[in-house]
Amino acid sequence: MEILVINAGSSSLKYQLINVETGGVLAKGLAERIGMDGSNINHSWTKDGNECQKSITVELPDHTVAFNVISNLLVDGETGVIPKREDIKAIGHRVVHGGEHYTQTQIVTSEVKKAIEELIPLAPLHNPANLTGINAAEKAFPNAIQVVVFDTAFHHTIPEKAFRYAIPEQFYREDRIRAYGFHGTSHKYVYEQASKYLNKNDLKAITIHLGNGASMCAINEKGQSVETSMGFGPLAGLIMGTRSGDIDPSIIFHMAEEMNMSLEDIKNILNKQSGMLGIAGSNDARDVSKLYHDGDKHAILCYEMYTHRIKKYIGAYTAILNGVDTIIFTAGIGENDALTRQLSCRDLLALGIILDEAANTSKNHPKQPVEIQAENSRVKILVVPTNEELEIALQTWEVVK
Repeated sequence: MEILVINAGSSSLKYQLINVETGGVLAKGLAERIGMDGSNINHSWTKDGNECQKSITVELPDHTVAFNVISNLLVDGETGVIPKREDIKAIGHRVVHGGEHYTQTQIVTSEVKKAIEELIPLAPLHNPANLTGINAAEKAFPNAIQVVVFDTAFHHTIPEKAFRYAIPEQFYREDRIRAYGFHGTSHKYVYEQASKYLNKNDLKAITIHLGNGASMCAINEKGQSVETSMGFGPLAGLIMGTRSGDIDPSIIFHMAEEMNMSLEDIKNILNKQSGMLGIAGSNDARDVSKLYHDGDKHAILCYEMYTHRIKKYIGAYTAILNGVDTIIFTAGIGENDALTRQLSCRDLLALGIILDEAANTSKNHPKQPVEIQAENSRVKILVVPTNEELEIALQTWEVVK
């Protein structure tokens, strides 16, 4: 069965058509600049064992039009991989925030859509776009079952002692202010892949998802998330591409009261001008890595700060789990930047974490899980490619089959 997986942004729409029996990607693509001038779609598909690509410039005034163009590409004589759009029986949507109520994958109903809308204040950059994608998909594929997979769902097992903040209880009870965590789909997927690879069902793991957004998760021997670095929103925790990560709240008060900055300006700085970009001048780790090797002092500081924060969380999560079997690097930086992994694992001998630097370099950009720890390391160090789209497809299939 083919599942269409959708990740809708405010002006973009990523998609993959996946055969859930084989895990193979039949077609994938990205519609960009929806509702803007210069909109286009980059579409790729597999035909006779070969991957083909096509880029088209097309007016995309809204997501519904984008879906219609994509559906035509999927059935077109040249670019298509299925006979007709009705062959798509189910569509899986990534939704960032499910709040406390939605802890499992859900078939879309009016109640589910209302809940996603009500949670917009908790994820103002993501939930509106996710909801737009669902509404557009319902119009373009009226016969398909629409399913939502929540990024927060995997973290519903985090205990209250970890998800509560030390603020008056009314803010939790009435306003649901607590830590929710994100990237759950990725953390769950790579943990399960590591368990299969190591043939260990009671794995205690620290998963490290490093992309433009970054988070870590402590997963116990039951496969449950028990702690994660992102909190009420996706700003907390690790240093990211443009986000500050953990910051003393007093700085925000100082910026507002002493520097006369508006809350909107402060929010923009912490979310869009900080992190790697604020320290090194670029939010692309490839650029920062090149500057690091060229001896740029800002890039060197950036890597030192970035990996110092990761090491702090490794230590904390090892304590919370009472020991760890493996740490898992994943996502764009985690899979492809050997320097980040090297510095993150340096001087962790006391925790039994010892990197094989040659393996770390030679096994960069893996297609399958690989081990990069030294022979005398008590803790396995894995690099596991994430595949959030496949995880969404599999979870969608579970609720519709």
